[in-house]
Amino acid sequence: MRRDVFLLSLAAFTSSASLRATDPLLPLIAEDYDVTTGAAAGAVTAFALAYGLLQVVSGPLGDRYGRYRTIAAAAFVSAFGSLACALAPDLSFLIAARFIAGATIGAFIPLSLAWIGDSFPYAERQPVLARFLIGQMAGIGFGTALAGGLAEHFGWRAIFVLLAAVLLAIAALLALEARRHRPPAAPPRIAESFARMPRVLVLPSVRGLLATGYFEGFLIFGALAFVALHFQRGFGLGPGAAGMLVAAYAVGGLMYAAVAPRALRRFGELGLATLGGAALTAGYAVLALSPWLTLTALGLAAIGGGFYMFHTTVQTKVTLVAPENRGSAVALFATFLFMGQASGVWLASRLVDAAGVKPVFACSALGLAVLAVAFRRRLVSSPRAR
Repeated sequence: MRRDVFLLSLAAFTSSASLRATDPLLPLIAEDYDVTTGAAAGAVTAFALAYGLLQVVSGPLGDRYGRYRTIAAAAFVSAFGSLACALAPDLSFLIAARFIAGATIGAFIPLSLAWIGDSFPYAERQPVLARFLIGQMAGIGFGTALAGGLAEHFGWRAIFVLLAAVLLAIAALLALEARRHRPPAAPPRIAESFARMPRVLVLPSVRGLLATGYFEGFLIFGALAFVALHFQRGFGLGPGAAGMLVAAYAVGGLMYAAVAPRALRRFGELGLATLGGAALTAGYAVLALSPWLTLTALGLAAIGGGFYMFHTTVQTKVTLVAPENRGSAVALFATFLFMGQASGVWLASRLVDAAGVKPVFACSALGLAVLAVAFRRRLVSSPRAR
């Protein structure tokens, strides 16, 4: 893997670790602040909401100042947001700190994706995206496992201290690499970059992909936030063991990444989207119905592999539909994805408090079946869906 891609993958690793770090901590946060688990999930919602909303800012900033510079600056600020999480005296402060962390960490992945889109031809792009996403997937597994393990020995705040230190180190590495990746000689003004957004939104192909991204976030990530809680309540596990098992999601994604180039040649975009949608639907159905821990973990691995089969296909399309405004298009897509997650977690938290976690998984399974069929129909009409 090239050094520049590796560093971006490292940033994605930290972004995902921070994104999922609170999942196994929700019961502990709820107990510490004497609130319901659904209320504690406000920390997840705040992070995802900020992560999504600030995409429309990070895209133009990356276009103007250079993607590496923008990511490095965001990493520096997010380190202090993570430290504030560790020091939060109450739930409201924690939610505010997670909002700040999400707003800055949210720049990492979309700007990296836009840079990859600029640097690699279309034929090479999806395998590169898959390799880049290894960092993102590993961060999900490592973040949940480490957060749970640290919580058992040092309390739930420990993971945020560690994240703050790692983010500072990544900011330094990216700042050094940024010297090799100068912004364009005549970069667009910020106002000009924002003016591009409406031009991107008027494209029907873009609107369809944005809708797909929103429902991906709503259905997949809205339920995923409560998988660790399911392992703790449904199977009597502690936060450390629950965090380790949530890593099955990342393992499924890593298994796909290992065969991504061959899978793309063998099945094409249409086949990958179909298989990914089927795996997502089946995985959440297993989580909703299975009384066995091993089968539940396998279902979670299927969700991880299915998501990356489906999602990399959607992401690749996003990098193609508006090449002259790629940064803005990718930023808008990420905004819709994480707005979907924020609204999904918010709605799921209400359902969890009222009826438990399994109805959330069942609703996701049904919704993902519909989404997969709709996106497959869109791909069938695409000349590149071979």
